[in-house]
Amino acid sequence: MGSSNGLSSDTSKVWDNHVSVPGTPEGFTVRTTYPTNPNGAEVMLERWEAGSAEPPHSHPGDDMTVVIEGKMSIQFYTRSGDRLIADGEQVILNKGDTGYVKAGRIHDAKYLEDCKLVYVHDNAFVFTAEN
Repeated sequence: MGSSNGLSSDTSKVWDNHVSVPGTPEGFTVRTTYPTNPNGAEVMLERWEAGSAEPPHSHPGDDMTVVIEGKMSIQFYTRSGDRLIADGEQVILNKGDTGYVKAGRIHDAKYLEDCKLVYVHDNAFVFTAEN
């Protein structure tokens, strides 16, 4: 999807300068900003390789993911003692879709195709593993 000036996500410098982050899943790179005030939002430009995945986890704030390119799935879970139980059907997000996850909601993510995402987290981003 281009704009009137002919710039596309393939040519935009927005998708340059991504870095790998130690301790994150294989196939993930990111370019990020940090909130400058206590009521800010953290924005990340994420790239995920097809076949990569995030294990079940939660975040302390609400988040929003916009799929710029690719296809991904999200599975929600509830906790029953020390077990996670799938909660509903997988949600599929395609190019152009936006997904929202409520604070504290346990979920995973699987990247079915190479993905470019705009990820916005209320306040500073925190990842809490829920295995």
